[in-house]
Amino acid sequence: MKNTRTLFTVVLLAAALAAGAHAGRIAPTASPVLPPGFDALVERVMKTFEVPGLAVSVVKDGQVVLAKGYGVRRLGEPAPVDARTLFGIASNTKAFTATALGLLVEDGRIEWDGPVTRYLPWFQMWDPYVTREMTVRDLLVHRSGLGLGAGDLLLWPETTYDRGEIVRRLRFIRPATSFRSAYAYDNMLYIAAGEVIEAVSGTTWEDFIAARILKKAGLAASEPRHSAEVAGRNVAIPHAVLDGKPAPVAIDENDNMNAAGGIISCAEDMARWMLIHLGEGKLPDGTRLFSERTERQLTALVTPIAISDPPAELAAQRANFNGYALGFRVSDYRGRKLVNHTGSLTGYVSRVVMVPELELGITVLTNQESGDAYNSVIFAVLDQAMGAPATDWAAAYVKIRERGRARTDEALKAAAAKRDAAAKPSLTLEKYVGTYEDAWYGPIVISIEGTGASAKLVISFAKSPGLAGGLEHWSRETFVARWRDRELRADAFVTFVLDPDGGIVEARMKPVSPDTDFSYDFQDLLLKPAKR
Repeated sequence: MKNTRTLFTVVLLAAALAAGAHAGRIAPTASPVLPPGFDALVERVMKTFEVPGLAVSVVKDGQVVLAKGYGVRRLGEPAPVDARTLFGIASNTKAFTATALGLLVEDGRIEWDGPVTRYLPWFQMWDPYVTREMTVRDLLVHRSGLGLGAGDLLLWPETTYDRGEIVRRLRFIRPATSFRSAYAYDNMLYIAAGEVIEAVSGTTWEDFIAARILKKAGLAASEPRHSAEVAGRNVAIPHAVLDGKPAPVAIDENDNMNAAGGIISCAEDMARWMLIHLGEGKLPDGTRLFSERTERQLTALVTPIAISDPPAELAAQRANFNGYALGFRVSDYRGRKLVNHTGSLTGYVSRVVMVPELELGITVLTNQESGDAYNSVIFAVLDQAMGAPATDWAAAYVKIRERGRARTDEALKAAAAKRDAAAKPSLTLEKYVGTYEDAWYGPIVISIEGTGASAKLVISFAKSPGLAGGLEHWSRETFVARWRDRELRADAFVTFVLDPDGGIVEARMKPVSPDTDFSYDFQDLLLKPAKR
């Protein structure tokens, strides 16, 4: 790959960080934290996993060891990634939302274990008991009873609902488990947490984050929303693998999801952010962003997560404990506690890992969807810092990736083998036309385009302009929705259920590929024909 990158390496004194000033760039001191040949390692990882641009922050013992950019902001263009290049940090935003709630607790405005209905009287879940018992803490720890990613179709692709209506629709989402009994990652309740912040503070989530966290912490380049004016700014363009190769994709400017994943940031600012948390809320000038008590709340395990054996190549990563705290995941690696989180949006993935015992923090931001890339870098740094034998993590992840691809191919082939393409639909196309309603999502419209032999069914999610596509017949009463926006990579089966008289009773959906992102929770829809 043509080398067009510009490297920015900084060693910043903690006092300069507190002021939010951009300290002068000076040569880094030798560090036992970075593996030998670190730059070459990063370049190899980027090539292996086809990542156009990547930024790394490493902090240790209260100082920034590294804040550096690699590669390019956009494929085919020379503009380099540097320490101030902005990336979407996606769900690493959750720690900011949790911290914002912690500030309101310190202000005496809310309580961690205060009921949500105290602050949002209109808040409702499916079960009245859960509505009554749900606390602010519960909003953050993925134990509400909602299934994995439940309700995310109200967030991605962008809908015409506002945030308040999205949260109000929680009352229509059936639980998958009982309250506080199991872990299942969700985004919807972080949107609810953002609504709590707005209701209590009297300002928007974005303005609260900007004033109480970004500005005070000196995160001068960061923005609380992807929709911020970025034209002409130093921004990494997201990329995704389309038709087998990475390609630029549009920046998701959906402000509805900001409290769960909307912040954009850079290597320098993420270094500052990690130093604050490793310093238990203390800023370098001696003042505090938040108290030690708040840091303990944010990083204390609340919801246990089951531990399973990793693939053989990752045996060293097997955890002894694993769980979710408030906006952070907590686990261990080689006997040391990790406070960490990942982030994933279209074209951006990232990970933040902190080891409080070692006063060590690592952030990797990327503009391509490869968790293998950020993990290959992060675990190399962790091993070096912990004095563990060096492991070729990139090679390990390549093997796992290839097995995963093979499993996906086998699953798709198995589905195709079961298909009886000769089994025609029971009804004429016109009989499938109409509006269907799901209680939590709302209306979905099926219509016909074309006439005669060229006629075909079309499905449109009425509240999601980006979810529209043709329905290709699969077998019997099952069709495949092929979305016109191919960047979605989320084609879905649509199966109609008929009564004995041939009337449509309901329609169900599920993703075609097992690799479809869990936020496309088509399987949770129960579509009923609207009364005509």
